[in-house]
Amino acid sequence: EALADELRLDPAWIEAHGAAVLSGSEIPEGARPLAQAYAGHQFGNFNPQLGDGRALLLGELIDRRGRRVDLQLKGSGQTPFSRRGDGLAALDSALREYIVSEAMHGLGIPTTRSLAVVTTGQPVFRDRPAPGAVLTRVAASHLRVGTLEFSASRDDTDELRRLIAYTLRRHFPERVTADNPAQALLEAVAEAQGSLIARWMLVGFVHGVMNTDNVTLSGETIDYGPCAFMEAYDPRTVFSRIDQMGRYAYGNQPSIGAWNMARMAEALLPLLADDRKRAETMAHEAIDRFASVFNREYRQGMSAKIGLTAGDDPDEDPSDELIASLLEWMHGTKSDFTSTYRRLSASLVEGAPAFDDPGFAAWDARWREQLGDVDLEQVARDMDRRNPIYIPRNHKIEAALDAALQGDLSLTRRLVALVSRPFDAQADAEDYAAPAPPDFGPYQTHCNT
Repeated sequence: EALADELRLDPAWIEAHGAAVLSGSEIPEGARPLAQAYAGHQFGNFNPQLGDGRALLLGELIDRRGRRVDLQLKGSGQTPFSRRGDGLAALDSALREYIVSEAMHGLGIPTTRSLAVVTTGQPVFRDRPAPGAVLTRVAASHLRVGTLEFSASRDDTDELRRLIAYTLRRHFPERVTADNPAQALLEAVAEAQGSLIARWMLVGFVHGVMNTDNVTLSGETIDYGPCAFMEAYDPRTVFSRIDQMGRYAYGNQPSIGAWNMARMAEALLPLLADDRKRAETMAHEAIDRFASVFNREYRQGMSAKIGLTAGDDPDEDPSDELIASLLEWMHGTKSDFTSTYRRLSASLVEGAPAFDDPGFAAWDARWREQLGDVDLEQVARDMDRRNPIYIPRNHKIEAALDAALQGDLSLTRRLVALVSRPFDAQADAEDYAAPAPPDFGPYQTHCNT
């Protein structure tokens, strides 16, 4: 409802017409729905022809803040790009995206949003039969690195120029007057993606399918298929059932982000400069900008998570070694990535180490020494503004989805309410802040296409 209001959509109109329009059964006056074509590198392999196989761009809206956004239906049926797919979506996959995208929004991470989920009354068959559903996705746009690759793969430089100019106007208007539009766009997207992936890493989010067709030019998180939040800290964490080699593991996300920026640079190479060596140099500089933004935001964010301020020089900053030591201890002890930081802030107020562990005690002493003579209660409050209590934990998502498939949405509503305010302690919600029980077992997800 809050998002509907932000989009200036009348709740009374949604009540009367929402199910028809947001399922694709009724087309609003003046709308011309379309499926977008794009290419993409999928698990490292280039596919020149992908596209919206089960999504339709219904149209655009201007929200209350004057921003132009896309309204897209996901799961509304076959498109010219469905290949052998049915173009449909199951209720559980639609609700998963709804829950996780709202959690990301609550965490302050750039993301597409979910306006609504509408059931269709028809079953969808995947690994199990499930009620069919259509999700309404709201995005700054659905332009992707794969969109640029599509034009580049056809050697259509005129289309590529128009696409660059449009993207700059829509997402980076401050760069519209740049002397080299291709360079300006590459640098802007590299910076946006570096910042985005740093924010993922700071909350333990694993995207799961960082193909170039799932990398937005706007810098928003998109495509919540085989995604999940890591519990026990392990850089090798993978949730996607099909990612057998761990290409998109948690710890690989920064390097994959840089790899994706290299693919974008390749698509734009002919427009960066006439001289190929000069164009390659410019491409490398933009990719270095991705790394620079990522490293800066990740260092600053991790320092803030333990109540410190990162120094300008990582080679001389003692907090870097302190963070590395903490992560090493967490990895060895399988400590929960989210709750550990909340226990640290609580320990500053309580005056005792957060964990009864000899290895941790040594780290705790160094940490308190580095904090120095400060107001520890204020430090704890600052940490709590950085470290969430609630994430959409995998066992809670599965419980909510199982109930929803039986017609009970109460657990879904409860989970969304909590993760929408992830930093605020809420009554009777302790079990939502705790890791999965041991019998939950290894967790795997799938894209459900």
